[in-house]
Amino acid sequence: MALAGRRRGLKCLAGAALAGALPGAALAQASSAPASASVSAAQAKRRRLVSLSGALTEVVYLLQAQDQLVGTDTTSLYPEAARRTAKVGYVRQLSAEGLLSLRPDAVIGTSEAGPPVVLEQIRQAGVRVALVPSRHNWAEVQEKVAVVGRETGRAQQATALMAQLDAQWAGVQAQVAQATRKPRVLFILAHSGSPMVAGRGTAAQALMAYAGAANVIDQFEGYRPLTAEALASAAPEVIISTTQGIEALGGETAFWQRPELALTPAYAKKALVALEASHLLGFGPRLPGAVQALHLRTLQWVA
Repeated sequence: MALAGRRRGLKCLAGAALAGALPGAALAQASSAPASASVSAAQAKRRRLVSLSGALTEVVYLLQAQDQLVGTDTTSLYPEAARRTAKVGYVRQLSAEGLLSLRPDAVIGTSEAGPPVVLEQIRQAGVRVALVPSRHNWAEVQEKVAVVGRETGRAQQATALMAQLDAQWAGVQAQVAQATRKPRVLFILAHSGSPMVAGRGTAAQALMAYAGAANVIDQFEGYRPLTAEALASAAPEVIISTTQGIEALGGETAFWQRPELALTPAYAKKALVALEASHLLGFGPRLPGAVQALHLRTLQWVA
């Protein structure tokens, strides 16, 4: 009974947030169906959309559907216009009230969005939620394009965009396959708190592999702090990070002043490759360019 009462209260809260904002017919049509459910093009083009993924936001703009975009998460920084959209918070720390205040018909994101209870609240409010599993592969990019095409009523344009991206991806992978050298690399994530290094099962690991580089960290999964001794033993030739991470550590000069880095082969040449975080790790439509840039720049350091 207590659970039922909480659910009724939640629905009342969602209704209050949406009351007077959406026509009754539109609210009745808002669906909490799975991402695979069909939506007519006419319905989709009238939708108010919130994106919880920088990569998905990029696709919205590429499909010229940004007029439907009423809000985005804080990772949605590209293109520049996305920075000026209403922000609903960090993708892993969302609130139902903030999202519902934008009166969305649909929310798109990845399986990294959360917490799960908030997404369930959004669904119970009658808002469609379409999430793409984060698999860190090219199929994930393809699914992101397809989901945005479906949810914005631009499936045909999405098919054409995917054909272009598939051609780019094939070209980059052919270029990487021609390399005769696999640089030994280490990825450092340092957006906040203590710097962490990327192990198996991470977006960084997948990116390094696609770029033809060998991750020197394979003894654990996820991100962990690494001791100076272990860093010296790993012996990376090149350090990879994000521009935001380097800025958080005080800039490139301050980065190389960290004593543990002096124990690595990368230190002698100050071999660092840094790209903007959403470009590097977003697994969106710019992934071919990110892989190509990482591939060429790491090879330059070990030439």
